[in-house]
Amino acid sequence: MRKQLNIRQYGAIEGGKHLCTKAIQMAIDDAATCGGQVYVPSGIYLTGALFLKSNTSLYLSEGAVLLGTNCEDQYPIVSGRVAGIEMDWPAAVINVRDATDVRISGPGVIDGQGEYWWEKYWGKDRRGGMRASYEKKGLRWAVDYDCFRVRNVVVLNSENINLEGFHSKRSGFWNIHICYSSNVTVREIQISDNHGPSTDGIDIDSCNHVLIEKCVISCNDDNICVKSGRDADGLRTARICENVTIQNCTIYEGEGITLGSETSGGIRNIRILNNRYKGTKNGFRLKSAKTRGGVIENITVENLHMLDVAHPFSFQFNWYPKYSYCEIPQDYKGEIPNYWQKLVQKVPAEQGIPHARNITVKNVTATLQEKYDGESEAFCIEGLEEKPLENITFEEVNIQAKKFGRIINVSGIHFNQVKIESKM
Repeated sequence: MRKQLNIRQYGAIEGGKHLCTKAIQMAIDDAATCGGQVYVPSGIYLTGALFLKSNTSLYLSEGAVLLGTNCEDQYPIVSGRVAGIEMDWPAAVINVRDATDVRISGPGVIDGQGEYWWEKYWGKDRRGGMRASYEKKGLRWAVDYDCFRVRNVVVLNSENINLEGFHSKRSGFWNIHICYSSNVTVREIQISDNHGPSTDGIDIDSCNHVLIEKCVISCNDDNICVKSGRDADGLRTARICENVTIQNCTIYEGEGITLGSETSGGIRNIRILNNRYKGTKNGFRLKSAKTRGGVIENITVENLHMLDVAHPFSFQFNWYPKYSYCEIPQDYKGEIPNYWQKLVQKVPAEQGIPHARNITVKNVTATLQEKYDGESEAFCIEGLEEKPLENITFEEVNIQAKKFGRIINVSGIHFNQVKIESKM
């Protein structure tokens, strides 16, 4: 049995007023010497960035809250990858870096106090902040990188990692980001209260052998997203994301289960099984752009049940041009960071066109309640003329929708027992 190290014995003070980073990190460092468990008892503990080590575990007990401080200097700048680009960025509240055999579990909460970071990005009214300033300068594509918002949990370059049972809320940016890692299990995680910009639920980024199951997710962007790098930098690293299973999850507010938009390293062997949706914008979603490149292939989607989902199937390969295509305005006179140079680096046309093939969708139902008054279309499938989507199969699919939608630039689409019911 692991030795248990209570953070209070190291000087952590509950109440959310005293910064406990040093005390908690001391407990983590001692646990690393004995393979112990760091125990967080009931109470609110204010903290900056914490770094877990190999062969350790962190247990968040019932009523325990790790409250991320909004003091930016408490999150050191570290190397990593953010939104498809390798760059330096603030550490997360909880960090697992270059580690093996790490477990984060328990019914407690990781709370990122996201409102501070959200206001920094888009102001109190969601129309101002850095976002509005950058858009006026023609720099929409850069603001997500420049704003330096803190994530709740980051797992980087690690293996044999288990995340189970805890609640992630109010993350400044993505909630859980798993990158360059293998043999990772994410089970029975709850993600909620994430009303800020780009507060993705779980992002799986150039990983191998990942299982996500029995999670309940509500957020303000992709609920679960599979990624593999962006544009020239993603093509340079060329790290595929493969062998990922997403099953038995409940998906509420958000953009749904998504592959992309960072597809440069390729995405393959993905299984999306037995998931339920309610009030989600999208069900199963693919997105990429003409500078991404990469191949999405061998995807199985089966047994999805959707209620009040606006777009059950959304495949867009020229997604969000203002964000996807980066160009420094000719009249720009400010600093040009290194990561901007990566973003604007030209990708040869033949390398930039992404491709998707061999996708099977089976046994999906999508229904609308009588009171549902939002937008609704069964299909938004938009491949690229330069390289159409290839070999897409829909079988045993029943959808209620206001519109059929559109399907363009697909080579080999197969329908077997597909029913679309118009519900105006």
